[in-house]
Amino acid sequence: MNKQDDTVKTAISRLAAECSKAEHSTGEMCDKMRRWEMSEEQQAQVISYLIENRYVDDERFARLFIQDKIRFNRWGPKKIEQALWMKHVDERVYREQLEAVSDEQWQEALQPLLESKRKSIHASSPYEQRAKLIRYAMGRGFTMDQIQQCLSCDE
Repeated sequence: MNKQDDTVKTAISRLAAECSKAEHSTGEMCDKMRRWEMSEEQQAQVISYLIENRYVDDERFARLFIQDKIRFNRWGPKKIEQALWMKHVDERVYREQLEAVSDEQWQEALQPLLESKRKSIHASSPYEQRAKLIRYAMGRGFTMDQIQQCLSCDE
C-alpha cells in the first residue's frame, strides 16, 4: 500500500465520520480536502466514495439546509441562496428546492420578524418606520414582493 492510498483512506474515514454527525455538501468536503492539499484525483476518489455510500447528497443537504434556515434563522430566499452558493451547492440542485417553498412559508417566517422589529424601531413617521422595516427584511434575504405582501397585511 502506498502513501497515496493511505491518504485517501484517511480522508474517507475522517469525512465519513463528519458526515455521519451532520449534513454536508460535496463542495464543503472538497474545500476540506483542498486545505489538506490532496490532489484532484484523490479528491475525486473520496467524493465518489462518499456519494456512493450516501454520506453526502447535495439534494438532501439543500432541502434540509433550506428548511432549517427558514424555521430557525428566519432567512429569506436570497440569503439562503447566497449561503448555498458559498457552500458550493450547484444552483440546479437548490433552485428546485427553493421554488418548492410556498409563499405561506415565507410569510410565516417574515411576519413575526417584522412584528418584533416594529416594536424596537424609533421612527419619526410611518414612512420612516416602513423604510426601516423594508431595509431590515431585505437584510434577512426576503424579496421586495414578499416584504410588501407582509406589510400590506399589517395595514
